[in-house]
Amino acid sequence: MERKMAMVVNHVKLEDEDGLDILFWRSKSAEERIAEVTRLRVNYYTWLNGSYPKSIEKVITKRSL
Repeated sequence: MERKMAMVVNHVKLEDEDGLDILFWRSKSAEERIAEVTRLRVNYYTWLNGSYPKSIEKVITKRSL
């Protein structure tokens, strides 16, 4: 028995894309959003430096108006 996968395409107008992203992330819990940001940070730092740092320095910059 041979299985075939159907190709699916969803056409979305470029101006609607941001709204769909917002709706998607609002549907997730705070824990799920934080977990995804953490996963992305680990992947980025591992790609950039070859490993994830043991600690990350918190730097806050305030712009004067």
